[in-house]
This record gives sequence, C-alpha cells and structure tokens, in this order.
Amino acid sequence: MRAHLATLVLLLSAVTGWADDKKAPSLPRGTPEAQGIASSAILGFVDEAEKKIDALHSFIIVRHGNVVAEGWWTPYDAKTRHELYSLSKSFTSTAVGLAIAEGKLSIDDPVLKFFKDEAPATPSNNLKSMRVHDLLRMSTGHQAEPPMLSSPSAKAFLAATVPFKPGTHFLYNTPATYMCSAIVQKVTGQTVFDYLRPRLFEPLGIEDPTWGMSKEGVSLGGYGLSVRTEDIAKFGQLYLQKGNWQGKQLVPATWVAAATARQTSNGSNPASDWDQGYGYQFWRSRHGAFRGDGAFGQFCLVLPEQDAVIAMTSGTRDLQGVLNIVWDKLLPAMSSSAVAADDAGDSKLKKRLAGLRLPPQKGSATARVPNDAAGKIFKFKENDQKVDALGLEFGAVGSPVTLVSRCNGRSEQRVVCDSDAWKKCRLAFGAFPEQPAAVSGAWTADNTYTAKICFFETPFIIAARLEFANGKLKYDSTSNVGFGQAKREQLVGEPQ
Repeated sequence: MRAHLATLVLLLSAVTGWADDKKAPSLPRGTPEAQGIASSAILGFVDEAEKKIDALHSFIIVRHGNVVAEGWWTPYDAKTRHELYSLSKSFTSTAVGLAIAEGKLSIDDPVLKFFKDEAPATPSNNLKSMRVHDLLRMSTGHQAEPPMLSSPSAKAFLAATVPFKPGTHFLYNTPATYMCSAIVQKVTGQTVFDYLRPRLFEPLGIEDPTWGMSKEGVSLGGYGLSVRTEDIAKFGQLYLQKGNWQGKQLVPATWVAAATARQTSNGSNPASDWDQGYGYQFWRSRHGAFRGDGAFGQFCLVLPEQDAVIAMTSGTRDLQGVLNIVWDKLLPAMSSSAVAADDAGDSKLKKRLAGLRLPPQKGSATARVPNDAAGKIFKFKENDQKVDALGLEFGAVGSPVTLVSRCNGRSEQRVVCDSDAWKKCRLAFGAFPEQPAAVSGAWTADNTYTAKICFFETPFIIAARLEFANGKLKYDSTSNVGFGQAKREQLVGEPQ
C-alpha cells in the first residue's frame, strides 16, 4: 500500500508540480530569453521601480505561460499572502459569471429582485431599473458611493439616492461590488469565498486564501481578499487563456470576453490607464491590455497581444507610475520570438532578484537617550491612534533595542529592533490588530529613536519616531500609504 502511495505522489508531482510537502501546483518556470524578453530589460524594470516607486513589494512576469522573473522585497516573501484591496473585485466578478453560467441568475436581473426584505418601502424608478449589469460595470446611477464602506449593508445601499438612470453615469463604486457578492450568496446559498473554493481557488492551486466578511455574513466582495503573488499571476493567466486551465474550462470564455471588454466609458485621457474604459470589475488599460487592480498598487495586468501576465503587489500612492514602468521597460522588450540566450545576463538577474529588500531603518545603533528615560514606559492620553504607552529597553552599547508598546487596550508587547535588518514577529500596534510584522530601528538623532514597522501581509509600513526630552516622550508616526493623512498628530507621553 505504501509503495502505491509513493508512486501516486511521484506521478502527481511530475504532472502538476504537487509534492509530498503539499505545496500548491506552480506555474512552470523558464528563462526570459527563451520566452522573448532580455534579462537586461527586466533588470531595467527593477532598477526603475526602486528609483521611482516607494515601494514595489513583489512581482511575477509570465510570458507564454512561463514565469520568467519573480522577486520579493524583504520582508515580503513568496509564501505570504498580500492584501489585494480592489483587485478582489475581479474575483467577485468571476463568481457572478460562474453563477450566471450555472443558471442561478441573469445579468439583466433587477437588483431589487434579490432584496425584497431590504428594499425601501417606495423605491425610486431609477432604483427599480438598476440591474446586475449596472452593478458590474460601475454604472448604478449613484452620484456618490453609498456611505457603507465601514459597515457594508444591502439595506444601506438600497436606501441611497439614485439620481441618474442606471447605465448612464460611471462611478467607481465599491458598495456595488458588495451587492454582487450578496446576490451570489442569495442565489447559491454560499458566500462568494466558499462558492469560489471548488470552482476557482482549488483548481488554480490557490492555498489558504482569506476574505473578510461583513456583519451580514457576506464576503466583502470589493476588497478584503488576500492571496499570494503567484496566485494573482495564475488568476491573470486563467483570464489570458480565456478561462481554460490545464484543459478544463473553469470560467466560460464568453464571460471572460465580456468581463474584460469595455462595458462603459470612463474618460478620454490617452495617457491614463484609468481612462480606457471599464468592464465587469476589470479595467481596460493602454496597449490593448486589461487588469484587476487595488489600492496602493496591487495589480493583475494581462497583455493578450504579448501573451503575458504581470502580477505586482506594492505600497505606493503612484499607481500610474507603476504601470508606466511596465510600459516603458517591459513592453518594448517583449519580442515575438525567442532572443539570444544570455547566461551571464540571466545569472546577474537572478542574483539581483535574490537580494531585493526594502531598506531597514537607517541610523546609529548607539543609544543617545537621557539616562532618566532609559527603560521607562511613557503613557499617553486617550487618542485616535490607539497608542496607549511606549518605551524602549536596551542594554550594552550597540545591542538591539527592544520596543515596548501597549496599544488599543491590549497587553504590553516587546519586539527587538535591529538597525541593519528586518526582524519578523507578531505585533499589534496602534489600530492594527495583532498580525505578522517585521521591524527595524535605529537612533536617528540625539535622543530620538525611529522604528519601522512593516505589516507585510498588507501594504502598510509605519515609521514610529520616539523623541525623549525633558522627562517626556514625543511620539510621531507616519504611514507610507493610507486612506487618510500619512503623518499623524504628535502625541506626548508622561512616565507611568
């Protein structure tokens, strides 16, 4: 019996890449030159990204079905999921397409058909005429997004005023995607997350995805999905292959064509990738491409004319800048046939990609803090940053500093911060719940210590600056990205 099992494992490993460590099937790998891209062009892409974007977290380039280059900037890595934000919308769209293919609903169904209990007593004519089609193409007729992002609710969506006739006015509308998710759940009896498991996630080898849920028990739809970079690439490759995966039609080709076509116009600027039209939860892009994308630079970019997919995760405010580097550095390098082998260039590229990392906090490892502040914990008044208390502990000169924090009513936590490396841990800090993090810290001025905290399952990196003066602690924090202000109001703490 054991011999039979061993044989089965070897067969599965050979055919799908599955091994006895239960690693998910991977996309095949190949050299850039064999797939028509010079290694030097990819090096140019990486150099330009590091120069102009703050910061790319990962990328995978797929050409002719083969991964030709991939890289993660430490502390981000290949094994860790990354929050997708609005790239989640393209997965929700896929669920709608599958439900339509199974006869569960029609794209022309009125939205109110599914929400008789949540509908207003006297719905407007525009609300009555809103259809699934309008939700998918962000043309619901709203002038502003219904105010429900912090607490998604079908009832709140349906209560919002609809001043325009649905189908006549484009408005990027995350609550509309939530309604798509809620409709799939109504007609299938499963959340979008559970519905997609056997139909999409498992066939693609997407392991352990996570997706947030609303208080109503509905997958958030428009955001909240977390998967790995290669999972994004697989999803893009599936759409590039018109829904076919390893000989099986996972998603109808007709849905792929409709979802990625221009379903509505959304602008006319030829230099903007956000003005090329919108499909069913997919953006049209320049150069004949289409994409799913999310806040702070989460991209699944599909280039049918070049038979290529580029998956990227980021923590940047310059989303157009990320795509511009693709168009400037990678697109011109994609040849229609293989290019001359370049072993030296390929070796140089692999070495460069293996050494990618986000810079740790720069500064001195030597403590420069008043003796009366060393080892003390400083307490802050109640604040919206949810920081209750902070302090530092340190020993011999040059030894790593321990950051002590108490946040959002939680118990005290201690993390060691090195000045020349990222140290991974689990940390709750400020309003961030406990989760995987990487920290680095150094003395950046007299009496001032700065710690970088990277929540590497998300785009967020916090710079926490602690200045000790006159027996008090002044605390300043800055976030690399966010939906509000990057720099927060200074807090002043007293010894507890």
